[in-house]
Amino acid sequence: MKKININEKFLQFDEYWNPKIVGELNHQHVKIAKLKGEFIWHQHINEDEMFWVIKGQLLIELRNEIITLNENEMIIIPRGVEHKPVAKEEVWVMLFEPTTTLNTGNHNNHLTQNNLENI
Repeated sequence: MKKININEKFLQFDEYWNPKIVGELNHQHVKIAKLKGEFIWHQHINEDEMFWVIKGQLLIELRNEIITLNENEMIIIPRGVEHKPVAKEEVWVMLFEPTTTLNTGNHNNHLTQNNLENI
């Protein structure tokens, strides 16, 4: 067991939309990511997805509404719900997801990260 300083972990990388693993518990990855710009519309068929905003403001676009998340706010997107994260400025997020979760859900494209780095 060792403590993890989340801010120090965020300072170790600069790329956007490339989650990093900072821990694992009960077959769940604890991930952090920097986001900027628009992601893609996608859904996770078998997993719920949790976004916790550490720094900045994140928009979660749904087909019928847009949810704004500010620092220290979180949302759980239920499995099967199509969504698109949008970050107008740089956003730092923490994600809790099953170890099998792909960042692009049901789409496999240039943004898909198959082999996440542990930091």
